[in-house]
Amino acid sequence: MRKVIVGAMVSMDGVMQAPGGPEEDPTGGFKFGGWVAPLVNVDPVFGEEIGKLFGHPFDLLLGRRTYDIFAAYWPYAESGPYDNIAKAFNRVTKYVATRKGADLSWKDSVALRDAANDVAKLKQEDGPALITQGSTEFVHSLLAAGLVDEIRTFTFPVLLGKGKRLFDETSQPRVFKVTHSGVSPNGIIHATWVRDGEVQTATVGGAKEPSPAELARREKLTREG
Repeated sequence: MRKVIVGAMVSMDGVMQAPGGPEEDPTGGFKFGGWVAPLVNVDPVFGEEIGKLFGHPFDLLLGRRTYDIFAAYWPYAESGPYDNIAKAFNRVTKYVATRKGADLSWKDSVALRDAANDVAKLKQEDGPALITQGSTEFVHSLLAAGLVDEIRTFTFPVLLGKGKRLFDETSQPRVFKVTHSGVSPNGIIHATWVRDGEVQTATVGGAKEPSPAELARREKLTREG
């Protein structure tokens, strides 16, 4: 079986929109495109961790808008500062969630017409891990369908307040455990979260007989709905 790994650069408040540049994705009036650049351009630990993410065999899972951004950049970046990533992206298969007849001219691109169902089928095959980049709506659909096995987050010490977020209310409840984490010199927190079962609940400090005040509080909540 193939694993689905979500790779995401997020702000402190979970925004993942347009990390790479001002023109990347200004939809919704987003004004902070390129918000990761001032930190990653001078942070060697970030580069090392990105290298680990793409250091093993993989294919890409991309939403159409992210695909368009990547297809206009990575085929022309093999002599740039991220040449190793460019060569890897250009070599692997790109699976693209698109309901329309998009122009998938980037080499080895494959359309997914029914994204969640198609990814579920891909997971049953033998092959490398399937890694997402960006693609917020696509990631939401994968989380809602319970198809995500691992999440690699790079959390930046930036508060953006507005923008597309990694998680929304459709995400299936799940427990994850951290298998690898660290903090870079610029305060970027990198963490690997691996799926680890269902959400369990309990009372902090252990269950005990509720006080009259607690019973009254519960009754009030019930009345007020």
